[in-house]
Amino acid sequence: MSTTEHEPQLALADTTPGPVVDAPGVPAARPLRAWQNAALERYFDPGREEPADYLVTATPGAGKTTFALALARRLLDTRRVDRVVVVAPTDHLRTQWAEAAHRAGIELDPTMTNAVGPVRPDMKGYVTTYAQVAGHPMLHRARATAKKSLVVMDEIHHAGDGLSWGEAVFEAFGDARRRLSLTGTPFRTKADERIPFVSYVEDDSVESEGGLKSVADYTYGYKDALADGVVRPVVFAAYTGVSRWRNSAGEVVAASLSDATTKSVESLAWKTALDPRGDWVPHVIAAMDERLNHLREHGMHDAAGLVLASDQDDARAYAKIVQRVTGEKPALILSDDPKASQKISEFAGSDQRFVVCVRMISEGVDVPRAACLAWMTSYRTPLFFAQAVGRVVRSRAPGESATVFLPAVRPLLALAAEMETDRNHVIPPPAPVSSDEVDEGGLDLLPAPEREPGEKQEYEALEAQAEFAHVLHGGKAVTGGQLPAVSVEEQDFLGLPGLLSPEQTAALLSQRDAEIRKRTARPVEPADQDATGEAEPEQEDAAWHTAALLRKEIHSLVGRVAAGRALPHASVYSKLRAAVPGPPSASASVDVLRRRRDHLLAMV
Repeated sequence: MSTTEHEPQLALADTTPGPVVDAPGVPAARPLRAWQNAALERYFDPGREEPADYLVTATPGAGKTTFALALARRLLDTRRVDRVVVVAPTDHLRTQWAEAAHRAGIELDPTMTNAVGPVRPDMKGYVTTYAQVAGHPMLHRARATAKKSLVVMDEIHHAGDGLSWGEAVFEAFGDARRRLSLTGTPFRTKADERIPFVSYVEDDSVESEGGLKSVADYTYGYKDALADGVVRPVVFAAYTGVSRWRNSAGEVVAASLSDATTKSVESLAWKTALDPRGDWVPHVIAAMDERLNHLREHGMHDAAGLVLASDQDDARAYAKIVQRVTGEKPALILSDDPKASQKISEFAGSDQRFVVCVRMISEGVDVPRAACLAWMTSYRTPLFFAQAVGRVVRSRAPGESATVFLPAVRPLLALAAEMETDRNHVIPPPAPVSSDEVDEGGLDLLPAPEREPGEKQEYEALEAQAEFAHVLHGGKAVTGGQLPAVSVEEQDFLGLPGLLSPEQTAALLSQRDAEIRKRTARPVEPADQDATGEAEPEQEDAAWHTAALLRKEIHSLVGRVAAGRALPHASVYSKLRAAVPGPPSASASVDVLRRRRDHLLAMV
């Protein structure tokens, strides 16, 4: 390939991404966020030589893509570079990057394969993946050196997913004019596995075991983003419960998630809780369903929940549980599905309430309406935790919050406590209240591999029960068990950290937890036994299923009434509760739900 490849210069506006246009095809200027401007100023600091390598660590949801394209825009306009190459972790993110670049006036080709040679002359560059770079590093080297290039490496830690990937990235882009590396959180590596183009210091943390920690040229953490209103505050709701399993000796072992005596027992209790045949998963999904109902009734009418599974088999099983518990079929997104990217885009723009996935929506994927996350996976690394929680913290409007439902196990609670402590530095929760103050608040604000036949089985999951444990506050568990039940009126105030005290929030979740257990429990009645005394297979709980379908119908009718009368969804829900009194829809009886449905039908 020639090293003197030429292409015409496009007329490009000196702007940053924005949806408004002043003229056809020319994006209108939109102010950058303060941190993005500060990161640009540091990059172009006249007191130092402009860097060949620049690493930005910015919390998920903060706008790393916008920053990178703003930098690319300036480098292109000043002729410091003539080409932009973006390396992304997944194929879906290739399209997402190309669409964002188009809005910035930079045309990048997300469809180039390793079978194609030169970059098309009408393109300013292209978007590829780490896997493609590893497949043919010399091809990408030729593309990146044919013109003065800026190489943007999104989630640079992926270059450490295998030594070959890191070597390929270095071989492909070591001679590029400039390189910008992006990540959502500082990452660690072993001393002998340095990722190219990243600076390191020795990591003295306990978990590092003598490894290295990345050092960014500019850092914008969760605490900073929360203070700026860029991300939502997070409420972490931990769920414990007793798990029972049979070990290799045939003994039945029982242990609580939150009280396991050893790491191995904790690991097996955790694994058993996540087994889709137990009761832990349905219980937590029901709790998240109630939270979504609450959000949708109080201003966030398109709120969605993500269920994060460990593998594809669990994901398929969890999807069936979501449908059984909520009455709605969730989106199911698996990495080997050729339509995975299309399904992600469709879910992001739809009104669908649940999506079940393995890792497809854990990093970089933008679903701003996602507000709840159910952590039903054994992943426990700080990097993955931050990336996954980052899917539900992207802020769209003041007053929104995120809720993460997770097992009450030490590895996850430690990671959650770190983020939660950052939150409380910015939004200190109110002082704890005494038990006689709870009902006087007067608040009025929005709220495993297959075995050969005969092979010895080392572990067998038997059952797992779920129980609300606590919310996190200041790195400590708050149960709220000493407080009286929260009133129906106060239930509308759960959502924004700072509106309820930690004790009130915990008391409310605990109260709802008891209601969920009553509704989801399906004891075997004597009539369900056959002549031998054996229990017949459990049948679907008709009342529960009917209630779920009615809630779905009510939500649809509220949308129609709101649209027809130009009213906010929250206003319609308020009028509905006044016309047909009773508890929120998530807790209402089938009779109340039917009367509310009929009332809405009369309004349509």
